[in-house]
Amino acid sequence: MLYFLAEYINDKFSPPGFNIFRYLTFRSALAAITALIFTFIVGPRILNYLKKKQIGEAKKEDGPNFHWSKAGTPTMGGLIILASGIIPVLLWGDLRNIYILLILFATITLGAVGLLDDYLKVVKKYKKGLLAKYKLMGQVTVGMTIGAVIYFAPQFEGINTITTIPFLKNIQFDFSLFYFPIIVFIITATSNAVNLTDGLDGLATGTVGIVIFTLGIIAYISGNIELSRYLNIIYLKGNGELVIFCTAFTGAALGFLWFNPYPAQVFMGDTGSLALGGAVGTLCILVKKEFLLPLLGGIFFAETISVILQRYYFKYTKKKYGEGRRIFKMAPLHHHFEMMGIPEPKIVLRFYIVAILLAIMTLATFKVR
Repeated sequence: MLYFLAEYINDKFSPPGFNIFRYLTFRSALAAITALIFTFIVGPRILNYLKKKQIGEAKKEDGPNFHWSKAGTPTMGGLIILASGIIPVLLWGDLRNIYILLILFATITLGAVGLLDDYLKVVKKYKKGLLAKYKLMGQVTVGMTIGAVIYFAPQFEGINTITTIPFLKNIQFDFSLFYFPIIVFIITATSNAVNLTDGLDGLATGTVGIVIFTLGIIAYISGNIELSRYLNIIYLKGNGELVIFCTAFTGAALGFLWFNPYPAQVFMGDTGSLALGGAVGTLCILVKKEFLLPLLGGIFFAETISVILQRYYFKYTKKKYGEGRRIFKMAPLHHHFEMMGIPEPKIVLRFYIVAILLAIMTLATFKVR
């Protein structure tokens, strides 16, 4: 909105120096700063409201028993991240841009699904919250909608179903008829993976912030004709506008970390984790880097694989030996390290370090081709 105002003033009156608002880098910086400041303004108010209404985390029977002390901590704090991230995008982003519209649609819709899940669990006291089939229905709807727009919209003509293959030069992969199921799988998998990662104070918030910031760099490169040509990747006209979204949500994540580190004052809940996970998956789709997701989102990938391995190995050994056995002391992976006696803040910090290393490796693939 402010971007449109600045554009109008610049076109109508051409005041000295006002042209700076046309620059993507300047608006990105404004989006990050706006998100960070807005978090500090709206965060305490939402936190106080959640405390007043006694909207707190329920005791998790399937987690470590030393986490039971966290029961009652305000949840649904994802509202802070969503408000602080979306408002700067509306202020400084070009809302005519199809990439911005798609990423906002995915984030807001999955945030609404997560909010409903949290509401049913915390307020209505439904133990399972939103039933898995309805949650999946929301994720599939988002995936199908985004897939349909990319497949049929003229802005994506010639590039709709193709993607870049890491480490290979001048070779692109066409998903062809499998494009829709792939899109649905990516969005569903990433939203659930971040949800699984959200088990320690500050873990999901920090790692998602690192991943989204990295995707912002990739979006800037993909939307710049000279840089994309130099690095020999698909040029995506208008894709650079996603940098506004990425810097806004990086700022929102940093701001939320003010309230979320150990011991957390508030949890993001499914409101935040489903929305942020869906945003990560959608960003990878929009920048045509789907194959980089397991590397860039390696933390989320490892957390999900640990749960899958643990579950199926337990079922297999129970059927074979009559007694279920486990690979990990507890899944997801972060709980395994907790059960080994490693303090929660140390686990979170080490996961941050790994996430940064994975981000650097992801960006390095652009030259190792």
